[in-house]
Amino acid sequence: MSIEDARRAAGFQTVSTRLAYSNPWTAVREDIIIHPNGKKGLYGIVERGEFVVILPMHADGRITLIQQFRYPVGERLLELPMGMWETKENVDPVELALGELREETGLRAGEMIHAGTMYQGAGYSNQKGHVFLASNLTRGETELEETEQDITTQDMTLAEFEALIARGELKCMVSLAAFALIRAKGLI
Repeated sequence: MSIEDARRAAGFQTVSTRLAYSNPWTAVREDIIIHPNGKKGLYGIVERGEFVVILPMHADGRITLIQQFRYPVGERLLELPMGMWETKENVDPVELALGELREETGLRAGEMIHAGTMYQGAGYSNQKGHVFLASNLTRGETELEETEQDITTQDMTLAEFEALIARGELKCMVSLAAFALIRAKGLI
């Protein structure tokens, strides 16, 4: 079932759609809709391509995080490696995960376990993410893009990572949700 079919089945009607903004990574669309109760409304939707988030786990139980400056919030954040390829469409999520891991950390994964999917912000965006646990890791050189030159990596034990979360020092919602999914599935 298409998204529009699902909306109709839920009682929503799209009256009109207008592209408000677009760049290679993001588009913002405004839909005039009629809610199931008949009330007219406006819905702003951020359209983005699919992304991946990867928890790299080494044989000794340590995990690798990246740290980078996030312009919208003005902070350097610790995160799990993640990303999307805006220049390629319909990329296999495993290929994307292997590529992002290599780019940002220099790690090569011998095994990539797909833990599940999630939406980054379903109240305002259609962006879907794939969560992976990477293992059988070997180190190599990073392949950072021009805009990623400030990325650094940090290895830590699982206990140190969980303490980081408990202290509120891991502020990336996607990293937190990915860890929760991987932990809930018993993969770590």
